[in-house]
Amino acid sequence: MAEGSPITVPPQSASRLILPRGNRRAFLGAGARGLAAGAAGGLLAMRAPAVHAAGSDQIPAALIGCGGRGGGAAVDALSVSGKPVKIVALADVFKDRAEIVRRSITEQFKDQVDVSDDRVFIGFDAYDKAIESLAPGGIAIFATPVAFRAAHFAKAIEKGCHVFMEKPVSIDGPSTKRIIELAAKADAKKLKVGVGLMCRHCDRRRELFDRLRAGEAGELMDFRGYRMHTPAQSFELFPGPPEGLSELLWQIRRFHGFLWASGGIFSDYYVHHIDEVCWMKGGWPVKAEATGGRHYKGRLDDQNFDNYSVEYTFDDGTKFFYSGRHTKNCDQKFGVFGQGTKGAFTISASGHSPAKCAIYKGQKSEKENLVWTAEQPEPNPYRREWEHLVAAILADEPYNEAVRGAEASLATAMGRVAAHTGKAVTFDELLNSPDDMTAGVAAFTADSKPPVTLGPDFTYPVPMPGRFKYEYHD
Repeated sequence: MAEGSPITVPPQSASRLILPRGNRRAFLGAGARGLAAGAAGGLLAMRAPAVHAAGSDQIPAALIGCGGRGGGAAVDALSVSGKPVKIVALADVFKDRAEIVRRSITEQFKDQVDVSDDRVFIGFDAYDKAIESLAPGGIAIFATPVAFRAAHFAKAIEKGCHVFMEKPVSIDGPSTKRIIELAAKADAKKLKVGVGLMCRHCDRRRELFDRLRAGEAGELMDFRGYRMHTPAQSFELFPGPPEGLSELLWQIRRFHGFLWASGGIFSDYYVHHIDEVCWMKGGWPVKAEATGGRHYKGRLDDQNFDNYSVEYTFDDGTKFFYSGRHTKNCDQKFGVFGQGTKGAFTISASGHSPAKCAIYKGQKSEKENLVWTAEQPEPNPYRREWEHLVAAILADEPYNEAVRGAEASLATAMGRVAAHTGKAVTFDELLNSPDDMTAGVAAFTADSKPPVTLGPDFTYPVPMPGRFKYEYHD
């Protein structure tokens, strides 16, 4: 679909079959305003209905989780043409983050933001208060660490609110089952649920999908993916929580370093690549085998490996090889690729957006062998996912990506668990595993003990392949 075409609701009936906006993490940087302004001229036309839940011509929304990812999601929601979305509440455990987001989105979207002081909610119960401030039919936007996704989703369903939840949506078997069970409850209440796996909403990737299904690359033989670059952020935890900040809040602020909070960099960073390969393949992997290692660690270790190498196997024996590395001064590579019996193809070349999809004649991905390449420029998939969700809400069409998002998150976690345990992991084994890393998070307060605590040797428990039954414990 070309940019500028009318909004249509993508079919969701096959969501259980497998059917990256500018960088969200850059939202709090200087480029945020330019990102919003640059997209304004290309927004799609849409007419909002006369009345929404809040009694106005705009859909009220609450942003829960005000980090860079949450701020980016808010910008994308507010950028939908026709201005159908209005942010009316913010929630976070850190007041400074909520205030930064409020100031920034108010400057960019003055007539679409109405967040008074009494609707900036702070603390572990802030999500509850923010959702309660919405009328049924509003949108709850979830951009907190994934550990809290199921608890927040349950509250939104109880209130009768539509949902947009950032990826990943689960990190292990029990949390995946919770999301799948909640998805059925959302369907029963005819609520619309979007998941931030925006590659599925990329127009050019959809064209590639159709071309692969038509056999333009022949029978699909194997896939490979890479996310190998300098660390996007510091994972140094020394010297620990600063004075006045509880260890739990400190871990939440540094959530990428803790498996219980985020699934680590594997689940949080790699899910897009793994999901888009599974989409092109048309199924989830049945098994994952992996290796990985840790290097250059200090006294306060995070729980991540610094490199991962995974072999996923699909039910027909097709392989998907994925490599991740987050180390300075090493070669960098970012993208996902495949090979068919007729030729190679590119799913994404150097980043999540633009994808720069391509199909080649033969197995050499060289310019002279190019059969097809995606038209440029590409519509922004971070915006497209919001356009699709809002269109479904306005048209009251079935739309629920929660199950697909949960299964993509589980498929991703298979590789992480296989690397951390040193054992092959199947999809069904992980789905039914009793290891529940987010148990009890719904009851957290600022004074709660975190799921992992600093040991007397000034280290956190870390994965040790071959030693533990689960990732870092028996």
